[in-house]
Amino acid sequence: MAAGPGPQEVPLSDVIGALSHALDLTEGEPPGHAVRTCMIGMRLAQELGLGEAERADLFYALLLKDAGCSANSARMAALFAVDEHHAKRSSKRVDWADSYTAFLWTLRTVAAGGSLRARAMQLLSFRGETEVTKSLMRARCDRGAEIARLLGLGPGTSEAIRALDEHWDGRGQPEGLRGEEIPLGGRILCLAQTVEIFHAARGLDAALRVATRRSGGWFDPRLVAALRRTRGDAAFWRSLPGGDLGPWEPQERRLTADEAYLDRIADAFAGVVDAKSPWTYRHSDRTCVIAMSIAALLGCDDAVLSDMRRAALLHDVGKLAISNRILDKPARLTDAEFAIVRRHPVHTTDVLQRTPGFAGLAPLAGAHHERLDGSGYPHGLDAGRLTVPMRVLAVADVYEALTSARPYRAAMSSAEALEVIRPEVPRRLDRDAFAALEAVLEERLPESPAAPAAVDDALRAETVLGRRLR
Repeated sequence: MAAGPGPQEVPLSDVIGALSHALDLTEGEPPGHAVRTCMIGMRLAQELGLGEAERADLFYALLLKDAGCSANSARMAALFAVDEHHAKRSSKRVDWADSYTAFLWTLRTVAAGGSLRARAMQLLSFRGETEVTKSLMRARCDRGAEIARLLGLGPGTSEAIRALDEHWDGRGQPEGLRGEEIPLGGRILCLAQTVEIFHAARGLDAALRVATRRSGGWFDPRLVAALRRTRGDAAFWRSLPGGDLGPWEPQERRLTADEAYLDRIADAFAGVVDAKSPWTYRHSDRTCVIAMSIAALLGCDDAVLSDMRRAALLHDVGKLAISNRILDKPARLTDAEFAIVRRHPVHTTDVLQRTPGFAGLAPLAGAHHERLDGSGYPHGLDAGRLTVPMRVLAVADVYEALTSARPYRAAMSSAEALEVIRPEVPRRLDRDAFAALEAVLEERLPESPAAPAAVDDALRAETVLGRRLR
């Protein structure tokens, strides 16, 4: 049950750049949006002659600009009664300084597809629209800045992310900062993001027109002037679809991720995933603790335990692609909705496969809904293709989900959850993994010297899992 050795050190830019595709999913943007935004922002930095330290802070701020995007997903979906991916994506294309345009966006977006009465009722439910917008943006920006700090990045990076939605004229969010009160990094993020969106949709001339029209309103006029000076750099603008960050990473401050740092990244992105819904708060890290305990009891070695930890933390990263209108639905899903849910392991696999340091975990993380009799999803893998770690993760995921509240049911006790799982063994779920789960819950410590700390954590988590309604 040994796993191959993981990478000792990989470029941090490659890891964060690849994982930014998960953030693109959450924002409803096309894959590579954050990477292309980074390229535009770094080209602006070059035009402005920023120093090495400033460019290093800016580089990671651009890639992680949407790290807090899941923090307001549930509330946004509930407030607007619409798929928040659509709301997030379309809202970035609206000039909120124009009250008429903002009103039309709200009218078109709220409860889209619903009856006239339902839409009218949803619109009437809005109270204190400015405060609602501010709280949504504050949650997003504060969480994004926190993720940057968790990754050990500098204050320049976290401050830029926090200021992403501030506008030059003081009419941005959440603080209403004005002019040079806004950190330069935040001003660059705001402009680069908008330029990427309009460049991708309508081309360079359209993007420049939008930037010019919003100069002095959304954007620092000096930055817009610098942007316009890049108009003749045809080679740069042609390079955007390729998404090559190599030329733009500050080489003198090039960071790498060793094994410990990869663990840190897995922790941070598990937090991004779990922040998406109040019903899955801490699902990833609790699944991780349970899976680690089961694997240790089964005698898995340190390499397998390391892989298990990261895969368990990241197994639901694909849920960032699913609307909270589905994730938080307090009723049975339709066939169409469940078909969307069944795709989330595919998204998880796609994201991890492109990520250095995590690519080898993609098959394990993506198999947590597969079952031994081939009845699982997304690929219908059977016992002959499901490894021991895959079987362990499946059991841990089911147990954690059953012992946590969901919008359509209360949390089960540990005993109730075990009785629900028991009939699935051994036809669909692994006998040994289930027995190890029972042993963990019965506080039978393993002989393996690698396991006691993990088991102690699992036992502490169990007292919460069985009682807390999240």
